[in-house]
Amino acid sequence: MTAKTVVAQHAPRRDDIGDLMTRRPLPGPHLAQIDPFLFLNHHGPQTYPPGNRGLPFGPHPHRGFETVTFILEGELAHRDSAGHDSVIRAGGVQWMTAGFGVVHSELSPDSFLREGGRLEILQLWVNLPARLKMSTPRYQGAQRAEIPALVSDRGRSTVNLIAGSWSGQTGPIASLTGVFMTTIELKAGGRTGFGSLARRNVFLYLVRGAVSVNGVAVSDARLVELDLLGDTVEILGQTDSVLLFGHAAPIGEPVVAHGPFVMNTRQEIAQAIGDYQAGLFDGVRL
Repeated sequence: MTAKTVVAQHAPRRDDIGDLMTRRPLPGPHLAQIDPFLFLNHHGPQTYPPGNRGLPFGPHPHRGFETVTFILEGELAHRDSAGHDSVIRAGGVQWMTAGFGVVHSELSPDSFLREGGRLEILQLWVNLPARLKMSTPRYQGAQRAEIPALVSDRGRSTVNLIAGSWSGQTGPIASLTGVFMTTIELKAGGRTGFGSLARRNVFLYLVRGAVSVNGVAVSDARLVELDLLGDTVEILGQTDSVLLFGHAAPIGEPVVAHGPFVMNTRQEIAQAIGDYQAGLFDGVRL
């Protein structure tokens, strides 16, 4: 077994959306994607007062990929044109496959607008291969209690298993493409490790804290780029830390993105825009 090599660390770019504090480590000036992982927004952490306007993500379309939203603090109300409607709370995840095309909104529920509170959310975009880009839209939501919290290293490591299998457990989200996804909480001195990663791209974002990854120090809010060929990753908490950790087989296809659409060619982007404008994404009115 060989440890994956840390190729680079990428700091996020600040790109606030209205009064929502937003940092974006991917894409960045030196990294376009970690195939199939395309995009990550880190919203917050921040505290909203009572009587706030909440999240600004009203109805908007997507085609050709998946959005994975991790609610670290606060709540998120999801509705989409395929008829899905849910409120996911702190520690939960929503995984939406846009496929052929869907219109959805991600807003703060009424109780949060009235009462305010803490909010921190990560949204990750995961590409789909050409064979699945026009698949039927679907939505999976999981609350914190539905996500196995796998504790090890004398209570100093907790792996919240969202998708895939690990340590004899399976996460509640079924990925169309075999994506493995977790959030990890490490106490200072805690460690966790993963194997069988050869030829799989790792997505590792340090939300907060300080860790070492295969012996390399990583500081707060950094996206860690690792090589493809190594097959193990070991993470050691230098301080109390929270991470997003996943891995997947690279797709290896052309990526053409335009706003909320991710396809393989410019012609397919033009078709997506035309289909949306023609109302072909419409279903349940939001």
